[in-house]
Amino acid sequence: MWRPLVPTLEHSPDADRVIQLGKDQWNPPCSQDYSQAISSERGWVGKTAVRLLARSPLFTCVAKSVTPQRGSMSTGFLSIDLDAVAQNWKALDRLSAPSVETAATVKANGYGLGGVQVARALKNAGARSFFVASASEGAVVRKAIDEADRIFCYAGHMPGDTDLIAGHSIIPLLNSVEQLNRHMEALPNTKFGIQLDTGMNRLGFEPSDWAAVRETALQKNPLLLISHLACADEANHSMNEQQLSQFREMAYGDGIPLSLAATGGILLGPEFHFNLTRPGIGLYGGLPFRDACPVVTLSVPVVQTRRVTAGETVGYGNSWVADRNSLIATVAAGYADGLLRSLSNHATLFADGSPCPLVGRVSMDLVTVDITHLDKEPETLDLICGSQSVDGLADSANTIGYEILTSLGERYTRCYRGGP
Repeated sequence: MWRPLVPTLEHSPDADRVIQLGKDQWNPPCSQDYSQAISSERGWVGKTAVRLLARSPLFTCVAKSVTPQRGSMSTGFLSIDLDAVAQNWKALDRLSAPSVETAATVKANGYGLGGVQVARALKNAGARSFFVASASEGAVVRKAIDEADRIFCYAGHMPGDTDLIAGHSIIPLLNSVEQLNRHMEALPNTKFGIQLDTGMNRLGFEPSDWAAVRETALQKNPLLLISHLACADEANHSMNEQQLSQFREMAYGDGIPLSLAATGGILLGPEFHFNLTRPGIGLYGGLPFRDACPVVTLSVPVVQTRRVTAGETVGYGNSWVADRNSLIATVAAGYADGLLRSLSNHATLFADGSPCPLVGRVSMDLVTVDITHLDKEPETLDLICGSQSVDGLADSANTIGYEILTSLGERYTRCYRGGP
């Protein structure tokens, strides 16, 4: 009998073997076939082999063998399409002139989807410059790309980061006079960039501080001057033009490459592109890039179903009361897995495209879903799928797609499609 491979996150005494399957073997099941695939005796091995995630940059995973049985998969199934990430990068790259470099922002572990895997796919697509939030993130991404590829760090040169910056050829984007002094004292002959505050009041030199050190900083030949737009996802917001004007005033005329646009800025048009763009959320299928290819699907297993009579309550706090005799599915996913508590009594899951309302509160490990109207009890329900995008789910939580993606928990079984 086929014995499926269930990933573990670390090496463990009961791990039977380590697997590494190449992309030519990979063809993941779509979400509606997931329950059939995990219960099939043939499964995916030999027919459509599985490549499962662990944390190795070589796409390996430590796995243990278990005998398949209905309901044995107790965690959600997160599918990540690396080819879609690459297609999104190419589509955003086409929106700017050939003379403009399109980089890639892979911070927060590649927006929650795997920094190493995502960076490798983006490099294969053509990206040569990458942006991370911290030096430690840069050290991880460096494993996936060549030494000649550039990694810029938004946080700049923080105390204690000198060895990471030097050891992994990370380019800090210096944000203050203090950071400029730190970098020149600790690593006087290494590369750096400058971040300017053009009105967001978050990171970067304020105009007065930049004016005081500009001549000294430019003598050291920074690789890049950048700023960040506060309202780029609102095309008609007056802040966009205000920041564009401020950036031109602070940065123009020095002959240093300039960067202002992330995904939203790219969509604002050529005047925001300058020498380098650095898309983030658009790579991962999120708004404001409406033409993005979907990257993520998420299916979660039903642990148990139960009949609830009219007037009975479900979940913590008795926040949902059945107004009819109902069939409730208890599903293995909760706020520990990135299902925000604000989704309580607001989210929708899908069974083969049929909407099923989440009822009651989201708890740490479980949610409850009304499936009374279904013809048969499902083994899994879809949370992110063709019927509901990342941003659609975010709307239900009164948040943004960024938060949904970066909150996706580590307990999901992650499968990668495509990539190099």
